[in-house]
Amino acid sequence: MDQYKKSNTCNLQPTTYNYYFIGIAGTGMSAIAQYLKAAGHQVSGSDRQFQKDIYNESRTALEAEGIICFEQGANGIAVDVDIVVVSTAIEETVPEVQQARALGKPIKKRSELLAEIVSQKKTIAIAGTSGKSTTTAMLFEILLHAGLHPSIIGGAGLTRLIKKGKIGNAAYGEGEWLVIEADESDGSIVQYHPAIGVLLNVDKDHQDLEALMELFKTFKSHSEKFIVNKSHPLAASLSSNDAHDFDVESEAITSIHANDFHQSGSSIHFKLADVAFSINSPGKHTMENALAAIAVANAVGVDFQTSSDALKGYEGIYRRHQVLGVKNGITVVDDFAHNPVKCARSIQACQPFSDKLIAWFQPHGYGPTRFLRHDFVDEISKVLRLQDEIWMSEIYYAGGTAVKDISANDLINDLKNRGVNAYFVEDRNQLIPAMRSHFTPSTTLLLMGARDPSLGSFAQSVFELI
Repeated sequence: MDQYKKSNTCNLQPTTYNYYFIGIAGTGMSAIAQYLKAAGHQVSGSDRQFQKDIYNESRTALEAEGIICFEQGANGIAVDVDIVVVSTAIEETVPEVQQARALGKPIKKRSELLAEIVSQKKTIAIAGTSGKSTTTAMLFEILLHAGLHPSIIGGAGLTRLIKKGKIGNAAYGEGEWLVIEADESDGSIVQYHPAIGVLLNVDKDHQDLEALMELFKTFKSHSEKFIVNKSHPLAASLSSNDAHDFDVESEAITSIHANDFHQSGSSIHFKLADVAFSINSPGKHTMENALAAIAVANAVGVDFQTSSDALKGYEGIYRRHQVLGVKNGITVVDDFAHNPVKCARSIQACQPFSDKLIAWFQPHGYGPTRFLRHDFVDEISKVLRLQDEIWMSEIYYAGGTAVKDISANDLINDLKNRGVNAYFVEDRNQLIPAMRSHFTPSTTLLLMGARDPSLGSFAQSVFELI
C-alpha cells in the first residue's frame, strides 16, 4: 500500500482554519463542512433555507456537530474568519460574498477546497454519470468493516449515519483512506488527483458524450491507479489494466467478475469467485456498484469474504431506492433517479416488487429536460411493461432566467405516441387523487426526481395519503 502514499505538502494540517460556508445546507457544501469540523477546524456558515424561528433539519444536524449557522445575509462573516467557501450556485451579487470581498477574505470554490483535501489523504474518487453515491457508501461500509477507519465525503446521506442524527453525507476517520464522489456535472472532477480513480459508466446527462469523455480522460490521467466497469463500453475504453477492473456479463473477463445474479423482492444476490454476496437493495445496477466497491477494496488489501460480510449490513442511502413502506397493498419507493438511464434502471429494479409498477417523475430544469427529452422517452418506453404506467408533474424550477419552452407534458405526449400508459398531473399535490383509481392490490409506486430539496418530504406525504 506504500505506492499510494501522497507526497504533497499538507495544506490543511497541522494548521487549523476558520471556514465560513455560504450555502452550507447544500449537499456538497455540508459534507465538506462536517468533515473539516471533525478534522479540528472551526466552521460556520449560512444558507437561504435557514429562517429565523423556523425549524430546519439540516441546520439542527449541523449545529449538533458544533457548526455555527446563520440566516443568509445576517452578516455572519466575522473578522476572524480565514476562508470563505462558496459553491458554483452562489453568485457574486450575494451580500455575504460582497461582505467577504470588503473584509478582504479569500474566497474558495467548494471544488477547490475539496481538491486540497484530496491531496492530503489517500483518496479514492468515484466517478461516472450514475451510481456514485451508492458506490461511495458501499466502499465506506467495506473499509469500515475491515477496520481501516476511513473518511467519506459523499453526495447522499448514509442511513447508518442518519440514524445517529447526522446529515449522513460525511464522516471523518483516523485512517489513511478518504472516499469521495468526483462530480462531472460542473467539471470539478478534473481538479482531483486521487490515489485510486474509479469510472462506473458514461451516459448522456446534461452534457453530450464527447464532452463527458474528455472530462473522464483527464480524470484518468490524474489518477495513480484507475479502475473501470468493463461491462460499460465507454468506461471500458478507458481501461488501464484488466486486472484492476470489474465486469458482469461482458466479454472481457476480469478478476472481479460476478455471476449467478438474482433478485428476491428488494434484495439481490450474486457470486464472486465462489463467495456469495447478498445486499438489501434492488437492481442489477446495484450489483455493478457493489462490484466497483469490492474491486477497490480488493486493490487495497480487503478480501472478498470481508467485503461480503460488510455488504450484508449495508443499510443504503437517502432517496436511493428507499422503501418508505407498504400501505393498503401499495409499496412506496423514493429514488433520486433523474437522467434517462437512471430512471430506466430504477423502474427495472422495482418491477419485481409487485405485479404492477406506477412510476412518477418530476424533471428538473428546463434546459436539461429539453436536452434529454428524446432520451427520456426512449429509455422509459423500453422498460415499462404493458401493465405499468409513467406519470409526470411539471418541471421543477429553481429560479433564474430559464426559457420555459418545454413542459413535462410534452414528454408524456411523446410516450403516449409510443403506446405507453402515460399521464400528466401538473400540480404534484393532486397526484394521489388523480392516481388512486389506478392502484391494484399489488402495486409499487416509484417516485423519482432530484435537485428539488422538498422531494423527500413530498414522498413521505404521498405515503401518508395512500
